Amino acid sequence: MKLFVGNLSFDVRDEDLRSAFEPFGQVDSAAVVRERGGSESRGFGFVEMPSRTEAQAAIDGMNGKELLGRALSVNEARPMPERSGGGSRGGGFSRHRLDTRRRDGSRRKSGSRKGGQQRFNKRSF
Repeated sequence: MKLFVGNLSFDVRDEDLRSAFEPFGQVDSAAVVRERGGSESRGFGFVEMPSRTEAQAAIDGMNGKELLGRALSVNEARPMPERSGGGSRGGGFSRHRLDTRRRDGSRRKSGSRKGGQQRFNKRSF
């Protein structure tokens, strides 16, 4: 059973997390989640325990207990919600620029922008 451990001190390491949960039973893995590309903790982690009864005992025993000065929040980990793939972070081509409707509902010709292109062509270089 996978447990979510929240409100971790930023000084907690994987070994600290494992040793805090071992009194409740066998710990398969214990990991503090860190920032991408860095070693800074994000303040939460996960502990995996093979036995459901031991994991429940760990939840009961560790939820609200202090570890390195912070009261832990321990519960069963929920699956991560699915994300829509291929999201954009902005910039580049935007689909809303293709919309040719005006606010009144009428349409303008695609690509016409009050003669902007014509002005460019009339310039002498």
